[in-house]
Amino acid sequence: IQRVCFSFVVAAYISLITGTDIPAIGINYGQLGDDLPSPYRSIELIKSMQVTSVKLYDPNPEIMRLLAGSKIYVTVMVPNQEIINIDTNHSFAVKWVQDNVLAYYPATMIRFIMVGNEILSHHRSAEDMQIWNHLVPAMYKIKNILKANSIQNIKVGTPLAMDVLQTTSPPSNATFRSDIALTVMPQLLKFLNGTKSYFFIDAYPYFPWSANPTNASLDYALFKSQTNYTDPGSGLVYTNQLDEMLDSVLFAMTKLGYPDIRLFISETGWPHEGDLDEPGANIYNAAIYNRNLVRKITAKPPIGTPARPGVVIPTFIFSLYDENQKDGPGTERHWGLLHSDGSPVFDIDMTGSRADSEYEALPEGHNNQAYKGKIWCVAARGADMTRLGRELRYACNQGNRTCEALDPGKECYEPVSLIWHASYAFSSYWKQFKSQGATCYFHGLAVQTTRDPGEKKFFL
Repeated sequence: IQRVCFSFVVAAYISLITGTDIPAIGINYGQLGDDLPSPYRSIELIKSMQVTSVKLYDPNPEIMRLLAGSKIYVTVMVPNQEIINIDTNHSFAVKWVQDNVLAYYPATMIRFIMVGNEILSHHRSAEDMQIWNHLVPAMYKIKNILKANSIQNIKVGTPLAMDVLQTTSPPSNATFRSDIALTVMPQLLKFLNGTKSYFFIDAYPYFPWSANPTNASLDYALFKSQTNYTDPGSGLVYTNQLDEMLDSVLFAMTKLGYPDIRLFISETGWPHEGDLDEPGANIYNAAIYNRNLVRKITAKPPIGTPARPGVVIPTFIFSLYDENQKDGPGTERHWGLLHSDGSPVFDIDMTGSRADSEYEALPEGHNNQAYKGKIWCVAARGADMTRLGRELRYACNQGNRTCEALDPGKECYEPVSLIWHASYAFSSYWKQFKSQGATCYFHGLAVQTTRDPGEKKFFL
């Protein structure tokens, strides 16, 4: 991967009603990697980038201490599994705020507390769904504890994914999902409106485009489109996918009686690498998306969206690093602006003032169409044998006769090799359960390949 210089400059600022300046562009700092720079070096990298707003996925004590006196605005997050306790146990809630906020504030410039992460998403576990009724009460608890400590300049919110919407296209037709539209959403919107907080949304144009790359416009997703889309219901004219996504949230809120809640993009970005069946995940597209995003968000005067023009929408780019311990498809581990060694994935100017012609040429993207060939899921070269055995047993224990062909005397029993049996099991499991969200990862022990590893009928 090409390594080029990385030029970050101070982001534009917006003024909140509290009088606190918040950068328009910030960065999500995740830590799900076993090869990432230390917290100290990470904070130094963020400072050297001149990025002045960071969102953390947990209030890591070392990071919180290092951010003290840094003049970097900080957003911290309550883990999903602690929401119920914060709602139902007042002592627990007070201690959480004391240990994770008051212990560092004001030296560490905490400005937002995120309660949970995408907790209202559609495909959550049964345990997560039990949290829904506790979400807004927990937000009130935290806000009241802050107020009791005379803290007025920390906003409380919760980041949600786009799947909280039942429909998104056209934006004027957008509504919240039926299972939350008349329950938790009115409560949440009342809280956000009453506390003058933001609706935090994770908005990724990559996903709707990559789900239909043959018919959807890549240029439209990358802010490069020469054609417009007119919403037949509102008459508003759209030039990019992100604006459609944001306005669909605005229309959905308006239909519930809250037309004025401000938007904050809590995550957005574009993956620079992915699996064979993940089109468009390349450095070229990631660089173009993020560069154009920054230009849009930092524009002066502010651009806003067609439904809410002239308004700054503060944004956290996802993410600081590639994170090699994230589960899921290959893209999940390749959203970083930086590689795990701290080197840049591509050059980007965070002021948004640098023209495309001033950048060096990017490597051409060769995977912008859906891959139409056959793909197998096999054991990764150099995989640890003990861990591989555990993953083999996992794949074979999921039922649906996943590994029946590996029984002694069956057609795929030989050669008797852990690598061979794991490769068969991985491919068989992935083929059967991919439609239910299964991926070819197996905790880093599997990879995709276009080469038939056995030239046998069960891989067809």
